[in-house]
Amino acid sequence: MTGSPEPDSVRAPALTGQRVVLIGGSAGIGLETARLARTEGADVTLVARDRQRLDRAAREVGADRVVSLDATDTGQLAAFFDESSAPIDHLLYTGPGPSYAPLDEIDMDQVADDVAAHLMVPLLIARKSVGRVRAGGTLLFMGGTGGRRPTKGFAVISALTAAMPAMTRNLALEIAPVRVNLIAAGFVDTPLSARLLGDELDARREYLRTTLPIGRVVGPADIAALAVHLMVNTAVTGATYDIDGGQQIV
Repeated sequence: MTGSPEPDSVRAPALTGQRVVLIGGSAGIGLETARLARTEGADVTLVARDRQRLDRAAREVGADRVVSLDATDTGQLAAFFDESSAPIDHLLYTGPGPSYAPLDEIDMDQVADDVAAHLMVPLLIARKSVGRVRAGGTLLFMGGTGGRRPTKGFAVISALTAAMPAMTRNLALEIAPVRVNLIAAGFVDTPLSARLLGDELDARREYLRTTLPIGRVVGPADIAALAVHLMVNTAVTGATYDIDGGQQIV
């Protein structure tokens, strides 16, 4: 008969000596993932636009490096990889939030920006990761579940919701043995959600508390826990993981 498993209090940190890069790491999901990665022993690099927010976030989680750039600017993003000398073990790209508009109000420039942020940027990250992300490491991209159900005003986000899992599967083949996975989230209670919903935020929270099977709202720490699990579990690639508190089944 085998002995009892080691209690968590004596478990060795899972990411000791590994480098985790968070693109979009100054707030919300990226920041919480950085915090958890640090507790698991990782060295953390935070990447985002606003240098002041980056510096505050770095002090908060103990990040050892910050890089201020606009990830949707392909030139700046390519230069970040070209100038990075330290190997990367894991990278999470959160990206900007989705935009919604009925067909007759769609801004085509915004559509181009959305496609660039959710498809072109991950493609560039994947291409630049070859030779820079260690074998068995992972790229993690953030997507969503909200566009799976046809809804007026969701034409663009529904197309991106369908495209990202397919892209993830193909990238996992193309850049193996680097792993590529997608986290598809429902509503997450982040500063971005607060900006998008404005005065409707509290009503949305209360609705989800009373309707979701988990009886609470999904937060950034929930996404961070999944992200770090996918970094550690080297058997997973090409997969899309839903995390929405059961929102799709009610």
